[in-house]
Amino acid sequence: MPKLMIDGREIEVPKGTRVIEAAKRLGIEIPYYCYHPGLTVAGNCRMCLVEIEKMPRLQIACHMEAQDGMVVRTDTEKIRQTRKHVLEFLLSNHPVDCPVCDQAGECWLQDYYMKHGLYASRLAEDKIKKHKAVVLGPTVILDSERCILCSRCVRFTDEISKTHELGIVNRGDHSEITIDPNRALENAYSGNVVDVCPVGALTDRDFRFKIRAWYLSSGNSVCSGCARGCNIQVQYNLDRPHHGKGARVMRVKPCFNADINQWWICDEGRYGYKFHDQNRILQPVSRSGQTAREVAWEGVLSEVAQKLGGSREKIGIFVSPQLTNEELFLIRGFFKEGLKCPNLFLLSPKSEGRQDDFLIRADKNPNSKGAELLGFPYDPKAISTFASKCSLGAVDGVIVFGQDLLSLKNTSLDKSVLEKLKWSVFIGSNHNATSDRASVVLPSATYVEKEGSFTNFEGRIQRFKKVLEPLAGSRTEFEILRALSGLLKIAFRYQTTEDVFTHLQAHEKPFQGLPCVQIGMGGTDIRVLAEPVIPAIEQKGDIL
Repeated sequence: MPKLMIDGREIEVPKGTRVIEAAKRLGIEIPYYCYHPGLTVAGNCRMCLVEIEKMPRLQIACHMEAQDGMVVRTDTEKIRQTRKHVLEFLLSNHPVDCPVCDQAGECWLQDYYMKHGLYASRLAEDKIKKHKAVVLGPTVILDSERCILCSRCVRFTDEISKTHELGIVNRGDHSEITIDPNRALENAYSGNVVDVCPVGALTDRDFRFKIRAWYLSSGNSVCSGCARGCNIQVQYNLDRPHHGKGARVMRVKPCFNADINQWWICDEGRYGYKFHDQNRILQPVSRSGQTAREVAWEGVLSEVAQKLGGSREKIGIFVSPQLTNEELFLIRGFFKEGLKCPNLFLLSPKSEGRQDDFLIRADKNPNSKGAELLGFPYDPKAISTFASKCSLGAVDGVIVFGQDLLSLKNTSLDKSVLEKLKWSVFIGSNHNATSDRASVVLPSATYVEKEGSFTNFEGRIQRFKKVLEPLAGSRTEFEILRALSGLLKIAFRYQTTEDVFTHLQAHEKPFQGLPCVQIGMGGTDIRVLAEPVIPAIEQKGDIL
């Protein structure tokens, strides 16, 4: 491996490593616009120029590969002056509209200009005018005047989505990004072009003018939209009042993970966040006939415990692959081992959808593999048999975790089946046809409001932390099961979700040997547990 010196510090890197990446390993920041580690090198912004000994001209660090014996300097007077001139050139036709630009607060032009800029402008305000507020597709708007022609978006559609909608037309200072006139930017990953845009040229129509970036807080999590388990950053604001219409989660962005999703997420995962705040069940409900009333948690839990005290043979439990590993384990222990209830069924709350060869999976559940490993096989025949018993009046009631039974395909469960029951309990976060008919409704937390782990389709277990507190009167499934265990005198030995995972490590074969503290987003592959456990990938929140 080549050894080189960067600003007087020696580093050894793998062959083929770019100088810009070698410097990053030493904690040395080299500014750049066009470079992206997930795209090919364009080398057109010229911000990453460095001095390399024995080379007469400055070289771009994004293109130059590290060589043995190379001596690099990243902060000399010549480099500083060059960066000022590059910024002056990039801003020569850039509009001074920062106060109304959505990118303000996270704009690389603003950041680099404050650090490297030539503050005494030599330019008159006679700028080239270009197209503004051009709708490229359902998710993205283009302001050509703000574009610095880094070409990241073009390379993304050419190399990652492979849909080729974008290109650069015209010459000189009249060059601009444009879209194929016969197409729209509506591929399954279109929102990523906004992420890779370092300035305010490409903005997100969903986020546009919603909130300033500096009012946002963020937390890392795992997307629940499909079996891939992409790592995401959930950006939220708690200072604005909530009126039940969605005011906390503001947007979702990808979080880098080399083994799961790299730098990208699909549009379905990006824009599917609104269920965290909209259509939420906010308080427990008890329903008698057509009359529904909000009730206190203590009373309604006693009511549920009383219902569970009847014949366990006449009770059915429906669980969801949207639940975490820890929740599935607790449900199995509570109902199958504690109550000796034989009727536990796994159903999918979302029918299978389309799939591609990049990130999107047909299974729209984050934990189908985890459910399988914890003893919840999908058995449509057993479900149909149980539905027949319900129709004959041989079943007293059911408990449904998060699923809308009435929207499920390939089952015999319908409205008439539910009407034959003496009672039904729905535990979930959002209103649906089942919750609107259940005799008891318990509001539960969404995945950003709790901690736990998912096992993706590859068998990779990923743990995630709580980002937000549960909304209104919602409680986590952990808290609900703990309370019911106390009322029914069933042993519940866990104080936290972390305790549950520790127990999984000790007693469940697929989880044995997993390092509890080290697992972050990136996870540990259960397929390699027969071998020594390798350290988990470090959790990262960088969005490039």
